[in-house]
Amino acid sequence: MTSPSSKWYSNVTRYQWLVLLVASLGWVFDAFEGQLFNLTRGPMLSEILGVASDSPDVKEWGDVFLGIFLAGGTLGGLLFGSLGDKIGRKPVMVITILFYSVFSGLTYFAADLWHVGVLRFLVAMGVGGEWAVAAALVAEIFPKHARTHAGGIFHATGVLGTWIATLTSMGVQNEWRIAYLIGIVPAILTLWVRSSVKEPDSWHEAKESGKAMGSFADLFGDARWRKRALLGMALAAVGLGTFWGVCVATQDLTREFLLKLGYEKGDAEQKAKFAYGIIQVLGAGVGQLSFGPICARWGRKSTFALMHIASFVLILAVCFLPQAYWQVLVLLPLFGFASLSIHSGYAIYFPELFPNHLRATGSSFCFNAGRLLAAPILIYSGKIKAAMPLPQAIALLGCLFLVGLLVLAFLPETKDQDLPEG
Repeated sequence: MTSPSSKWYSNVTRYQWLVLLVASLGWVFDAFEGQLFNLTRGPMLSEILGVASDSPDVKEWGDVFLGIFLAGGTLGGLLFGSLGDKIGRKPVMVITILFYSVFSGLTYFAADLWHVGVLRFLVAMGVGGEWAVAAALVAEIFPKHARTHAGGIFHATGVLGTWIATLTSMGVQNEWRIAYLIGIVPAILTLWVRSSVKEPDSWHEAKESGKAMGSFADLFGDARWRKRALLGMALAAVGLGTFWGVCVATQDLTREFLLKLGYEKGDAEQKAKFAYGIIQVLGAGVGQLSFGPICARWGRKSTFALMHIASFVLILAVCFLPQAYWQVLVLLPLFGFASLSIHSGYAIYFPELFPNHLRATGSSFCFNAGRLLAAPILIYSGKIKAAMPLPQAIALLGCLFLVGLLVLAFLPETKDQDLPEG
């Protein structure tokens, strides 16, 4: 038992830290694989299509493949999330890490558009499944007083994956195939997962109780879990739709802004990558680390609401206020802090909504069905951006942050509560 004055990490064991490290590394490489395409799609699609990197075809196919990625993440998340409850967290972590690393490595050989589409779909299956199982594992292993902080740290480490992807893409420049070959490295992590992680006691207890582990019939047959699953899906759809439609688009916004200021094309491209992949993501990392302590004090729903409102206000500022590059570098980390901290909240909040035998299944459904709901937003965001000036288009898409406030009104507060037993 921890006193109110004790630090959150009081009485956290060495094994619990080890689980957090292993789960976090899986998420780091998960984020790396997800971001790699966004950062290399210009030279990749330019080569495969035989057009210039700034061709409208590159942008259009890029949005299509990101939509395919969201759909693959949905299928993988639902499949592997359910398996995580049925056969255990450890074997599914191994399978999903192998999935996204091996198929990323095979992208080295992609020569046609359908190769890219199939491989991105398969990479996404591993990415979608790994997050839910790892988030459930961290929530179950850590004690209640440390759960929010551990969950926040877990998700915040994804920033390292984005940085690694950014530095990799900048390092290889137009040699995009090498970047994907590097993507096979995470497969090594599976050896450590197999040797160091054991199934949580709560999973064994649920398994021995005879409950239907990972059952979608149970998830949607019980009104409590069904309501939480559907609302959680809607909340995640807002975050994922704004991530791919708004947050990622700040790279294009910055590049277009710099070109208007008279920067040379190559210089504008590198500065835009730096502004998005390093500076904005730095703010995102701080925000994701901060979400846990803030929601431990103020509650999950209040913290989500604050960050949704701040994200909307800040994207308007990013779109319309800058007059110089340095001003972009000031605003982007603030926007990253608010908009990406929300995603850390999913890793904390979703596992708290569901009982032991449905924790990975429910968490995965929220996050990954949210991807599917966000996929049309991503595809149509490209059409919106083509139909009007980019700042106005991104500002319009930023209104989605306000939709999250409506969803939050119907979700429960889980602050200071034990994980549901069901």
